[in-house]
Amino acid sequence: MHIEELREFCLGLPLVEEKFPFDQTTLVFYIAGKMFCLCDIDNFDSVNIKCDPDNAIELRATFEAVIPGYHMNKKHWNTVKIHQDVKDVQIKEWIKDSYNLVILTLPKSKRPEVLKE
Repeated sequence: MHIEELREFCLGLPLVEEKFPFDQTTLVFYIAGKMFCLCDIDNFDSVNIKCDPDNAIELRATFEAVIPGYHMNKKHWNTVKIHQDVKDVQIKEWIKDSYNLVILTLPKSKRPEVLKE
């Protein structure tokens, strides 16, 4: 996976916005004002993805490329190293899961009608 592929994938999800809230190299993807995915565009070797806490632990035990979220709440975020033992298609599934997880944390009145499977 390369940065443009990640960007196109994330922006292809409904109502996603991208911003650089921290600095000029940390690209963050949002749904309804909440982060679900971020990465460094200059050194694109990993991506941070929100994850269900129980699933996060399981993924870390299963994949060498999955570690606790770098600079994030390690209970809720994983960092996934690109081009290791996780295929791009799996990373995209985890990004969709992150997107859906964030939507489900919103009050029902603010949830978008679209939830990806």
